[in-house]
Amino acid sequence: MILSFAPAEVAPPRPAVLAQLGVPAGAEVPERTALLLDDAAALFAELVAAGGVVEPISAADFEAVYRGEGRNAPDSPVAAVAPRAEHLRLFAVTLGEPLSAEVRRRFEEDDPALAVALDATASVAADEAADALERRVEADLRAGGWDRPDGAALRYSPGYCGWDVTGQRALFAALRPGRIGVSLNASCLMQPLKSVSGVVIAGPLAIHRFPPTYPFCDHCEARTCRDRLRALAKRAAV
Repeated sequence: MILSFAPAEVAPPRPAVLAQLGVPAGAEVPERTALLLDDAAALFAELVAAGGVVEPISAADFEAVYRGEGRNAPDSPVAAVAPRAEHLRLFAVTLGEPLSAEVRRRFEEDDPALAVALDATASVAADEAADALERRVEADLRAGGWDRPDGAALRYSPGYCGWDVTGQRALFAALRPGRIGVSLNASCLMQPLKSVSGVVIAGPLAIHRFPPTYPFCDHCEARTCRDRLRALAKRAAV
């Protein structure tokens, strides 16, 4: 399944971009910074070409994809969650090459302030695109008859939570995201850079709850799982 996203679906919220730039929540934003972010937002809207690809995968086939080159942590959330899934979908989503090329051009042409603002905008937008894809997958599953009221479809990616980044190679071999213009370099970085890949795991809400106490959690700077766990707790309480 090939997906496309309107710019408004992936446009990053200003507070998240400011946080990406290291500006604390509630802090006064200098006028020059605000103007730079306005320029970055305009460039983003002009250049973004967000698209994604999604493919179903069986539990047995995903086990082989996840195993990859055997470099994952001995114990990880994906290894615990995936076997309890009711549906598995490999995915990749990208903001497109024109936006990444513009970020590079601004840095190369010595326009670092706008380059940094645009890069932060695109980084947050890549996560917004992945969130939008995640929502599309869950909506598609429910339209197809998945009627679990306590269900959730959540994404996991190589490079996080004990899934080694080299897992990208097996994932790309199975998914073939070249169909949307996404490739993998020798270091397992995606091109265009503002892209996200992984697996969407659908099942009961409970399977996605795990304590952030794995050994690798101490070295994690993102800690996005904590936000997700809080969101799950709110969702379960509704």
